[in-house]
Amino acid sequence: MQKRPLGRTDLMVSEICLGTMTYGQQTGEADAFAQMDYALAHGVNFFDTAELYSIPPRAETYGATETIIGKWFSARGTREKVILASKIVGRTASPWFRNGETARLDRKNIFYAIENSLKRLQTDYIDLYQLHWPDRPMDLFEGLSNAYQDRGGPDGVSFEETLSALGELVQQGKIRHFGVSNETPWGVAGFLRGAETAAGPRLVSIQNAYHLLNRQYEIGLAEFAFREQVGLLAYSPLAQGYLTGKYLHGALPANSRGALFNRGQRYQKPGVDEAIEDYLALARESGLHPVHLALAFVTSRPFVTANIIGATNLDQLKLILDAPHGLDAEILRRIDGIHQIRGNPSP
Repeated sequence: MQKRPLGRTDLMVSEICLGTMTYGQQTGEADAFAQMDYALAHGVNFFDTAELYSIPPRAETYGATETIIGKWFSARGTREKVILASKIVGRTASPWFRNGETARLDRKNIFYAIENSLKRLQTDYIDLYQLHWPDRPMDLFEGLSNAYQDRGGPDGVSFEETLSALGELVQQGKIRHFGVSNETPWGVAGFLRGAETAAGPRLVSIQNAYHLLNRQYEIGLAEFAFREQVGLLAYSPLAQGYLTGKYLHGALPANSRGALFNRGQRYQKPGVDEAIEDYLALARESGLHPVHLALAFVTSRPFVTANIIGATNLDQLKLILDAPHGLDAEILRRIDGIHQIRGNPSP
């Protein structure tokens, strides 16, 4: 398992990051413990979670994933072996996050969220604390293109206010570094400018969706990785399982996330099935498992710091961790050829 630098920090994180969002609903505590044991034993030192998890978000399971991870740290004595990333929710009116109030990325909410995450995680600090989505009003998970639209209404909490609160947490030793998630080039630039004016700590990472059906990150964000050392933590490298082919043409396998929770709308758009079929054909012709083709592509990208993988059971995790580190030039050329025709059908 190769290690890569996290931004400009001295932390070296595994190129595969263990995603944990199913822990507490699809994945029970015993299975979650088995996954974390296996991942750590196979060189994965980077775990990602969030106060929102498990998925799908519900009042009854809010914080369940952090709680399971905290129990694992306590039972195994493994806290110092793991570089731990968690997230605070962005603006949301869902009442269970903040006792009936609207969650924001202001000082009050940030301090409330970190204290509760630390308690659930049974730790004194979080290595990477991420803003799960922006505070400003945006359409992030809807529409055909994710193109920006002015949504009107009050604007977000300023970059400076958010950074100032995060800076206090760094000084107190409760977080080491901060990152963003589901963010745009404008937002990344705003946080970098804020750090330059000493408003708070410097951004070290961006956690956005990136996979064969959605390579939009390459267009406006990848340059930040090279010029500013702000690397991508790529989530959904298998496009929520769609790149395995199991959901082709409306199929809903029993006990799959699609069947249980009906949350696959991002991957139910025009052109998706055709693109998936092309990538599945390439995997067959190349003698690769479709999971390995999709994961190796993401891991091999030069702007990717870590590829966040998730599994609902240990067998899935074992298959994932068997993926090759890279792909040969001919396979990459053919992937780009498919992309030229199919584009980004699932932004």
